[in-house]
Amino acid sequence: MQITNVNFALGGMNVQTWDPPNPPPPVYMWAWGKNTFGNVGDGTTIDKSSPVQIGALTTWATLNAKTWSSTAIKTDGTMWSWGRNNEGQLGLGDTTNRSSPIQVGALTTWSSAGLGFSHSLAIKTDGTLWSWGSNDSGQLGIGNTTYYSSPKQVGSLSTWLKVSAGSYFSAAIKTDGTLWSWGNYSYGCLGLGDTTGRSSPVQVGALTTWSSVSAGQYFASAIKTNGTLWSWGLNNDGRLGLSNTTNYSSPVQVGALTNWSDVSILYHSTAIKTDGTMWSWGAGTLGRLGLGNITDISSPVQVGALTNWLRISTSTHNVLSIKTDGTLWSWGHNYGGKLGLGDTNNRSSPVQVGALTTWTSIAAGQGQSLAIG
Repeated sequence: MQITNVNFALGGMNVQTWDPPNPPPPVYMWAWGKNTFGNVGDGTTIDKSSPVQIGALTTWATLNAKTWSSTAIKTDGTMWSWGRNNEGQLGLGDTTNRSSPIQVGALTTWSSAGLGFSHSLAIKTDGTLWSWGSNDSGQLGIGNTTYYSSPKQVGSLSTWLKVSAGSYFSAAIKTDGTLWSWGNYSYGCLGLGDTTGRSSPVQVGALTTWSSVSAGQYFASAIKTNGTLWSWGLNNDGRLGLSNTTNYSSPVQVGALTNWSDVSILYHSTAIKTDGTMWSWGAGTLGRLGLGNITDISSPVQVGALTNWLRISTSTHNVLSIKTDGTLWSWGHNYGGKLGLGDTNNRSSPVQVGALTTWTSIAAGQGQSLAIG
């Protein structure tokens, strides 16, 4: 706010006036990458190697992508989806692909969503959990293996807080801090100490201190409220970060540090600490670890020396990240131009996407990349 002093000739009275602050710049949704199924969302199936604006709306709040489908939630609580829909994972009541965002139903109470390889999960503002799409491994959590192309409620509880959809399994955290999983059992990715599949949510252990979870390709990682990092499931390329390649069917702590703040996984792992440093491990092919090489790493290694990393989104072979200054960065496999750098060349270290400093949200899919800014 700018204050201006005004002196009137009569009486010598000083009056303060104020100029209203400039409104914040509009925030749009942008997308780019391999667009085979319309998953970029610009109404075409043409690849884009640089960010393109999706429509003219400025009310997008959160984004989600994993393989060839995309989901977004607006500030009004409506949910929208587009891209590949072969298993009904868009939640639109059919299996038709969409190349532009389409509203999922008419509800205005969606708060968060998670996409798997071909299934979707979402939580409403009332704390209920919903799922749809592929269900051959029981990954929808509704007690059967029937596919659904529209959202179906998972049980009757209203205490779900966070959710993440993996390859063919799902994981979620409740408001009481408990961790739950269901779906495919391969390599112990459910964290239940065995290799038995579940078609309904089952609690992982008895702890009530879980704060976030990320489900990937047959493995998962989670952070506790004390800042410790844990992982379990498939570990053939060291993606669990445990300095070996042994599979684990129950959560195992990654090192002894207590300053992990965020983790994002799919075929490899990327995490941020509370000091703003970024770390990665697992399969290094195509440069997706951001370490300047293509070497597999079985323990967390710091990506550069910067301490201003804020958000991360990990896809099959690439990563997107936002810094505290609002800049957007990408690295790894550049299939179809999904790094947003105007070409299709792979990068093994973070490279800035454009020059904007207004990015707030990101989502990396197998073909496409999404961002709000």
